[in-house]
Amino acid sequence: MVGQDAVDLGFARVDVDREARQGLPEVVYGSGKTPGQVVEIVRTLLRHNDGPVLVTRVDASVATSVLRAVPSGEYDSGARLLVWRPAAPTGFSVVVAAAGTADRPVAHEAAAVATAVGIGVTTVTDVGVAGLHRLLAEQDRLRAADTVIVVAGMEGALASAVGGLVACPVVAVPTSTGYGAGLEGVTALLAMHASCAAGITVVNIDSGFGAAMAAFRLSRVARRGTT
Repeated sequence: MVGQDAVDLGFARVDVDREARQGLPEVVYGSGKTPGQVVEIVRTLLRHNDGPVLVTRVDASVATSVLRAVPSGEYDSGARLLVWRPAAPTGFSVVVAAAGTADRPVAHEAAAVATAVGIGVTTVTDVGVAGLHRLLAEQDRLRAADTVIVVAGMEGALASAVGGLVACPVVAVPTSTGYGAGLEGVTALLAMHASCAAGITVVNIDSGFGAAMAAFRLSRVARRGTT
């Protein structure tokens, strides 16, 4: 043990106090870790926490090995996400709006992570601004959400369009989708930061996970106001 808030596994110091501090156990970033390392971290989190345990960015071969050792979990191949003990729905709702088909893997990660931590998710796809009528047709659904997660590459304009239509928080995810001047998501990232629609939250490029965590924090504040 490293104090009461971490468990030292030699290759990792697992933050077992995070659930008490933030309402959710530490989420494991799976890329770059061996199956054995993931197994030991997951077992530690399951033993020391009560809530959902998640491992993001996990390839199928690694997931198979991990689930063989800790078989109570489930793997979502589209989101590359491993989940144990998913949370019960809290009543907080999110719409994940993906600009194009190429943005769907990032949108899938956002939706899967949000669902695993107890958020109700509706996904709206192919509503990019090149066909603005497709977005306008979803206005009622967008406005009914507690938060909208916008996933878009190219020039990232969808975040501004949605931000001008809804009153709820908007979390924007720039993706690396696009041609040369898209700069692998940098153009969308800067455009979302520079949006004329005030108050948009912008997370890292391709980080569906980061957007889901922003929604989770908002959901905790919303629940605090109803208790």
